[in-house]
Amino acid sequence: MAEEPKPISPLKNLLAGGFGGVCLVFVGHPLDTVKVRLQTQPPSLPGQPPMYSGTIDCFRKTLFREGITGLYRGMAAPIIGVTPMFAVCFFGFGLGKRLQQKSPEDELTYPQLFTAGMLSGVFTTGIMTPGERIKCLLQIQASSGKNKYSGTLDCAKKLYQEFGIRGFYKGTVLTLMRDVPASGMYFMTYEWLKNLFTPQGKSVHDLSVPRVLVAGGFAGIFNWVVAIPPDVLKSRFQTAPPGKYPNGFRDVLRELIREEGVTSLYKGFNAVMIRAFPANAACFLGFEIAMKILNWIAPNL
Repeated sequence: MAEEPKPISPLKNLLAGGFGGVCLVFVGHPLDTVKVRLQTQPPSLPGQPPMYSGTIDCFRKTLFREGITGLYRGMAAPIIGVTPMFAVCFFGFGLGKRLQQKSPEDELTYPQLFTAGMLSGVFTTGIMTPGERIKCLLQIQASSGKNKYSGTLDCAKKLYQEFGIRGFYKGTVLTLMRDVPASGMYFMTYEWLKNLFTPQGKSVHDLSVPRVLVAGGFAGIFNWVVAIPPDVLKSRFQTAPPGKYPNGFRDVLRELIREEGVTSLYKGFNAVMIRAFPANAACFLGFEIAMKILNWIAPNL
């Protein structure tokens, strides 16, 4: 007998999504630090080598100069924001699906799943932008040699003192440009792979751990293929001195293309791809495990 579809539970999504997000940050943050440092390093002078020649070089230099803690620099900000962000993310996806269904039994098409995923990207931007702003500032300060902030709270305090609440939301448009289409790709790919991996006559809820890991990992890769160009622009814009880009992301884009070419929009690609699979595999596995536990403990919650 087929399992009866369950209505969306905001509280379960809060708990399971939050746990999945914590798993993602813990597994993926070291390479996120590498990605941001590669994306924001200044152009090298004529005849001079770049600060980092690539992903492995950046990872090695960070580890050698700052130790393992250097790779986890700025992690407190995404950890603090990750529980509500992933709760809203997974709830937004569930709500997007529900809004397109006439009944819980309706199966959505992949374009409809993409649309539901895009809604989750809109929902998370308000939480994501401040955390990304603080994270990026902390990640680049060690490599720039200027230690303006002693930690996450100090960075937040000084941002507020200098720029007010608007200082936290620098880069909101670019975060939307990154997360809306990327989230659509993220969830659509995950649902597509879950269906692909499910044996005939079985439920997607009974997928084995390796198959959940593979589906989640590839969902992360497809997500970042879409997200990298706006993410490069966002990192540059969020860490730039005040007034450097008066016309916003258009100035960042023009400068990058003029000075470093179109390929600069894929700076940090290797670090992102290496990080994407394990981090997002951990996220979806954490989410699925938490949901199974919650459904077992409190099926009617």
